Amino acid sequence: MRKALLILGALIAGLVLGMATKSAPPVWTGIAETIGTLWLNGLRMTVIPLIIALLITGIAQTAQAANAGKLAAQGIAMMLGLLLCSTLTAAFLVPVLLSVFPMPSAAADMLRGALAQAHETQPLPAFGDFLLTLIPTNPFAAAAQDAVLPLILFVLAFASAASRLPEGQRGAITGFFEAVANAMIMVVGWVLWLAPLGVLALAYVLGRATGLAAFGALAHYVVILVTTGAVIGASAFLVAFFGAGIGPVRFLRATIPAQAVAISTQSSLASLPAMLAGVDQLGVRRPVSEVILPIAVALFRVTSPAMNLAVALYVAHWLGVTLTPWHIAMGVAVAAVTTLGSVSLPGSISFIGSIAPICLAMGLPIEPLGLLVAIETFPDIMRTLGNVTMDVAVTAAIDRRTENDMPA
Repeated sequence: MRKALLILGALIAGLVLGMATKSAPPVWTGIAETIGTLWLNGLRMTVIPLIIALLITGIAQTAQAANAGKLAAQGIAMMLGLLLCSTLTAAFLVPVLLSVFPMPSAAADMLRGALAQAHETQPLPAFGDFLLTLIPTNPFAAAAQDAVLPLILFVLAFASAASRLPEGQRGAITGFFEAVANAMIMVVGWVLWLAPLGVLALAYVLGRATGLAAFGALAHYVVILVTTGAVIGASAFLVAFFGAGIGPVRFLRATIPAQAVAISTQSSLASLPAMLAGVDQLGVRRPVSEVILPIAVALFRVTSPAMNLAVALYVAHWLGVTLTPWHIAMGVAVAAVTTLGSVSLPGSISFIGSIAPICLAMGLPIEPLGLLVAIETFPDIMRTLGNVTMDVAVTAAIDRRTENDMPA
C-alpha cells in the first residue's frame, strides 16, 4: 500500500509540476519524455516472456486442480464460464458507459494530442488478415512482433500438450517456466521500484500539455472502471439467487465480513477465513467449501478480465481509436485467457502483465498504462470486493449442484 501511495503521489506531483512550469524551456519536456520512455521500455521488455511463462504455469495449475476430482472439475468449469461471461459483459458495458458518460471533448482532444506527439497507435488488421495470421508460422517471430493472440494460441497448445505428458516430463517443463515466471516477476518488481520516477516524468509531460484536463480524465477513468467492477461484483447476487436459491438480503449478510476484509486488505487470500465463515452461515457443506473456496482464491478472479478489458477499451477511447467488433473480440479472448496466468501476481505487476497483452492484441499502445497504474489503488479495491463476493456465490452454487452427489 505504501508503494502504491508513493506512485500516486508521484502522479499528482508530476501533473502539478507540469502545469506550474508551462513556460519552462522545451528541453525540460524532452528530458522528462526520455526518462518516461526508458521506464516504459523496461516494463515492455518483460511482457512477452511473462505472458508465456504465466500462461504455461497457470494452465498447468488449472489442469492439476481439475484432475483432483469431480467436485473440483465442476467448480473450475463454472468459474471458467463466469470468467467468459464477465469479459463479455465488459465488452458490451464499457462502450455504452463511454457513450453515455464520455470524457469531455476538450480534455479528450488535449490528452490525445499529448500522447500522439510521441506514440502512434498500431494499424488494426482487417478481419480477413486477422484470420490468416491467427495461427503463427513462427512463434518466435510472433513474439518479436508483439503478435499476442497468435502467440497465446501457440502457448495454449503447448501448455495443453505439456499437461498430458508423463509426470516427470510435465514437472520439468512446469518447473522451468515457474522459474522463468519468478525471474520475470522479479525484473518487473525492479522496474516498478523506479515507478515513482517514471510516473513523475510521464505525468510532468502530460500535465504540461493538458493542464487540469488530466485530473478530470483520470477521475473519469476511475469512475468507468469502478462502475464496471461494481456491475460484475453485483452479478454475484444473481449467481447466488439462481444458482443456490439464496436471496439477496441473506447473501449480503453472509458476505459483509469478507467484504470488509477485502476492502481493508485488497487481498482475496486474507479474506479466505471470513469467506469460510460466510459460506457456513449460508449452510454450505464443509466438504464443498473446503475444496471450492481455496480453488477460487487461487485460480478465479471474476472481475479481472472484465476490468482489464475495460482499461484497454478506455485507452482506445482516450486515443480516439475506433474498434470494430472483431478487434473487441480479440481483446475479449486475450483478457479471458491471460487471467488464468496472472491470478497470483501483486497488483501493479498484474496490471501490466494482464492489460499490456490486451492492448497489444487490439493494436493499442501500452504507454498510457504507465500513468494508469498509478491510480490502480482505487479500482483494485473494487476488484477484490467483487472477487470475494463472487467466490462465496460460486461456492454456494456448486454446493447446490452437487447436493445429490456427496453426503453432507
